[in-house]
Amino acid sequence: MATERPILLVEDNPDDEALTLRAFSKNKIANPVVVARDGVEALDYLFGSGSQENRKSNPMPAVILLDLKLPRIDGLEVLRRIRAHEQTALLPVVVLTTSKEQQDITEAYRLGANSYIRKPVDFERFIQAVGQLGVYWLSLNESSEPTPGA
Repeated sequence: MATERPILLVEDNPDDEALTLRAFSKNKIANPVVVARDGVEALDYLFGSGSQENRKSNPMPAVILLDLKLPRIDGLEVLRRIRAHEQTALLPVVVLTTSKEQQDITEAYRLGANSYIRKPVDFERFIQAVGQLGVYWLSLNESSEPTPGA
């Protein structure tokens, strides 16, 4: 799979973060992973603000895996802000959450989520789901971002 652009994992639960990183490894997903542990960290990474303002512009992620239940700024607000800015409006955002609330699903799609996936409780199913995510978003999907070096 492509290794040029990172995956932005927005996840506040350390156990879910470790599980996701392990699933990436088991599926041989080699893209670097940037972890934001709340909505503020995710937006700072994407827009080069706050804690990220002194860094050179961060490479835009190949895909954002976004949890909804986040501290400081929740996932739906993060999604709203991503879609509101020209530089991030077309980034693929996959909501990866434990929430099965119909209201969350409807609102995520209304705000422009590309996909909504509930985290499976079973680790083997989770590994499978992450593998399928990786194949689709990192290999098969055509990005709106120019490929580096092309």
